Order: sequence, then C-alpha cells, then structure tokens
Amino acid sequence: MVEETDLVVSDGRIGGEASGAVRVDCSGCLIIPGLCCAHHHLYSALARGMPGPARVPRDFLEILQQVWWPLDQALTLEDIGLSAMCGAVEAARCGTTTIVDHHASYSAIEGSLDAVAAGLERAGLRAALCFEVSDRHGPATATAALEENLRFNRSKSSPMLRAMMGAHASFTISPETMSSLTGEARDAGLPLHIHASEDELDERDSIARYKMRTLQRLRAEGAVEEGDLIAHGVHLDETDLVTLRASGAWAAHNPRSNLNNAVGYAPAAGFGERACLGTDGIDGDLFAETRSCYLQARAAGVPDAGGFALARLEASSSLAGALFSEPALGTLAPGAPADLVVLEYHSPTPVDSSSLAGHLLFGLTSAHVRDVMVQGRFVVKDRVHQLVDEQELASRCRAATPSLWERMAVARGAGPTPPGGL
Repeated sequence: MVEETDLVVSDGRIGGEASGAVRVDCSGCLIIPGLCCAHHHLYSALARGMPGPARVPRDFLEILQQVWWPLDQALTLEDIGLSAMCGAVEAARCGTTTIVDHHASYSAIEGSLDAVAAGLERAGLRAALCFEVSDRHGPATATAALEENLRFNRSKSSPMLRAMMGAHASFTISPETMSSLTGEARDAGLPLHIHASEDELDERDSIARYKMRTLQRLRAEGAVEEGDLIAHGVHLDETDLVTLRASGAWAAHNPRSNLNNAVGYAPAAGFGERACLGTDGIDGDLFAETRSCYLQARAAGVPDAGGFALARLEASSSLAGALFSEPALGTLAPGAPADLVVLEYHSPTPVDSSSLAGHLLFGLTSAHVRDVMVQGRFVVKDRVHQLVDEQELASRCRAATPSLWERMAVARGAGPTPPGGL
C-alpha cells in the first residue's frame, strides 16, 4: 500500500507524539521498512579483486578449496572486524538494516564472532551471527568452532545482536560433530544456520555415506527443525521440499550466488512461505537480489514471478522479526521498530499501490537509498554513513588486504579435506 502521510518515530519505534519532534523532509520520497539479508558471509568483503588460483576451478568443490577455504584460513581478528564493518556499511548504504551472517575463520576462531559483532555495531545494524562448524580441519577445530558459537551466545550484550549455531554443510560434518552441534544448539535454545544441497556433491556424499539424501540426513540428526535456517537448497527434490515445508525451518534463496557458482537453479518456489532472500557474501544489496530472484523465476516458469520475488523479500523481514522476537519488524505498523529506508525516487510514471511492485522490480535500486534508520537512529543520512568514516575505513581495508592475500596464497597450497575424502 502507498499512502501520503507523516511518519512519527519515538523511542526507536514507529508512532507516538509528534509535538516537539525534529522534522525530516521526505517529500517526494518513498519510505519502506529496512531490508533483511537472510544469508551473508561478511568475511568475504576483503576478497574483492583478490588474485585467483593458478587454474580456474572446475567445479564447486574446487571453488571452495581454491578460493573460500583459503580465505577463511587466512583471516586474522583484525581482518574479520574490518570485513564486517566494510560489508555492513555497504549493506546499510543499500537499505539493508538486518544481516543474518554465517562466519568462518579457521586460523582465528576464538573471539571471531566478537570481531564480527564489533564491526556491525560500529555500522549500526542488527545482526544474527554464527560460526560455521565443520570437520574440514579436523575434530579439534570443529569443537573450537562449536564452542565459539556457545561463547558468543553467553557473552553478547547488545539487543541488536542474536546468536545462532552455525554449520557448514553435510559433506564436511561427521555424525559425531553433527550430534554435538545439534545437541548443544537445542540445549542453548539456538536456531541452526546450515548450508544444504548447494551443489550435487552434497547429495552424492550423503547418499554414499548415509544412504539418504542430504535433507533427510539432516532431519534424521535433528538439524532442520522449527526456526532453523538452511541456505541454498539448490538440489532438493520433491520429497525434500515436502520435508522442508513441514519442518518449520526457514530457507535462504541466494540466486546471484547460485549463478556465480554455477550450481543450478534452486526450486525456491517449493520452499514454502518461509523462503527468504540472501546474498551469500556477494554484497548486501537486496534490491539487486530481488531483481535476480524475479528474473530467474521468470526464466524457470514460476507463476507470478514478481509476486514470488517480493514475497521472498517480505519473508526475510519475517525471519528478522522471528530472530529478534519483534513480529512487526520489517513493517511500518505502529509500534514496530523504526528500521526505515528513505528512497529518493523521481519516477517518470505514477507510483501508487497498484504500481509499486513494478517499481520495486524494474525501477528502484540501491542507488535510490537516501537515508537509513535503525531502531530510530539514522545510520545513513543524505547518502553518507553517519557512524563510520567511509574513506578512512576503505583506506584501512586497502592497507590490510595485501598481507591477507599473501596468507591466502599460502593456505591455498595446503587445503583441507572433508570427512568423506571428496
């Protein structure tokens, strides 16, 4: 619905008394709720432009072994904080106010989630954080990763932060580790955030080792339950989709990343109402992700692809609301948290309730974001981040990347091996 009105923000929420309020001129602008990225990897922010491997990866496993796993091995706590702040500032500039992040840094595990949290707090965003548990570096590091999730859950103090239990993917997690992480997650009341069926190798491994498909293995081991979050789901079949919908878990659809990794088109139309949108570390731009979601759905023959894509954006906000126990988060309802985006959009055609969907899919981009408010505080004003000096941050990031990339090149020569020996 589009309506012309004044919007009052008081004590971090929408509504209240307007008398004595500071007035912000938003005439001619659109105001929408802040956006949520349902699956991000902020640690990839310093990977932009990095040297590639000597040989172009031939498949998804080689992409992991030659690009992303060496990067996460090379990260220091300083790199992690810079990556998180950089990624969060750029996400805020795109109108993203909540990030569900999935972190990995296997040479710097303890305290890594604090470093991510510090970067996000500097940028002024909400976030749900976890460290991905995996056996790819052995059981000792898997245990350390699990403990980092639990430690962060115990120590976090900001109401803008939530904890989850992270896990990489079925093919890098042994039965013993899966049992430990699911058990600890349930005991601590933490939802699980795990990659599932991103590539066919996950299915091949699960069938070879457990005689069942990936999602069935995860369900059998208690890893996909009410409130949990799976990412990708590209190779789920019809039986898996029925299981997913019945589980009450959320599913993050990452269309641009799936294209980039050439893993296939996810059957996201079958994920159910809890299908959200994530960027998988490409950036924090949900406008771009929504448009990609729409275009790929059109190409796949999804009925009402536009409505489907916009519903995914809305479901992402519902996920954020569930994580923060704020059902109205991501809406403009009275009493909702004041996470808002002001779009300066000089449309050549009328913008009203009947045309808004078309403008969201074909007109509006992150370039139209003028102001961003989180919990009633402006974090972006007149296209300038209010809490972080962006030029100084960029300079610090550029200074840190050469040594990070050198360490990454060393790590690339001694990659980890998943438990199944793939």
